[in-house]
Amino acid sequence: MSESLAEQECVACNSEDEPLIGDEYAEYLEEIDEDVWAVIDEHHLEGAYDFEDFRGALDFTKEIGELAEEEWHHPDIHLQWGTVTVEMWTHKIDGLHKTDFVMAARMDRIYDRLVAN
Repeated sequence: MSESLAEQECVACNSEDEPLIGDEYAEYLEEIDEDVWAVIDEHHLEGAYDFEDFRGALDFTKEIGELAEEEWHHPDIHLQWGTVTVEMWTHKIDGLHKTDFVMAARMDRIYDRLVAN
């Protein structure tokens, strides 16, 4: 069985890499939560996670912040009561890279674990 996207390594890109477009990221979209994530203008991922209260949203924000620091891949995060909105793209290439989808899949796992408790 192949390794899931969330289990794959976040690989840094270099400035010569081209952003993913169209069919190039289609397989990655299949492995992230379609009810959470959308590709916006073939430039970035945007996701919204819902929580029952502010504490749940805050706990999630802290965990994805730790993930971002570990991987040195930092999303834009907007925290509000009951919702966390995340925008993810690779700044070095000003567009989407496989690592953005790996991070999204890992965020989905964090969310699933937190809301299951």
